[in-house]
Amino acid sequence: MTCYDRRDVGLLLLRLGTGGVLAAHGAQKLFGWFGGGGITGTGQFMESVGYAPGKQSAMAAGLAEAGGGTLLALGLATPAAGAAAAGAMAGAAALHMPNGFFAQEGGYEYAASLGLTAAGLAVTGPGRLSLDHALGHVLDRGWMVPAALGVTAAATALVIGARNKRVQRAKEGEQEALFEE
Repeated sequence: MTCYDRRDVGLLLLRLGTGGVLAAHGAQKLFGWFGGGGITGTGQFMESVGYAPGKQSAMAAGLAEAGGGTLLALGLATPAAGAAAAGAMAGAAALHMPNGFFAQEGGYEYAASLGLTAAGLAVTGPGRLSLDHALGHVLDRGWMVPAALGVTAAATALVIGARNKRVQRAKEGEQEALFEE
């Protein structure tokens, strides 16, 4: 008989809360649920803020959030799930960075919190109240944590770097008025 401890219950709560929120955000992007824009609307938004091509960016973000969030909530493939979700949130945080830290001012606080929690779950593991544990951790091996986080960090850095270059080029094309009329 297995006795679960408070660590297992705490990890379950973190996984369900964080994974559920991420899955809902992904569903907004992919399916237009919960007032979201779906692939088309989200794709147009992504294009307008420098993530191009927009539809592919919306699909990637939606899959990382919905897929990563669902897997986190289930405690399945936790290293990959946490890394995917953290990567998506790094992209969101980069978008909100110019607005400062606090979400109240449009800052990156919320995205950073979700991303760090997802990354923390990838590192810590899902606990015993998880599908990973039930399946003998075949998708949650120690070597998978640095591999998943490393690949995701590299891909995310490339995507954010390309977006930042597009945004910078667009700003260079704009000219401010020299004199007030």
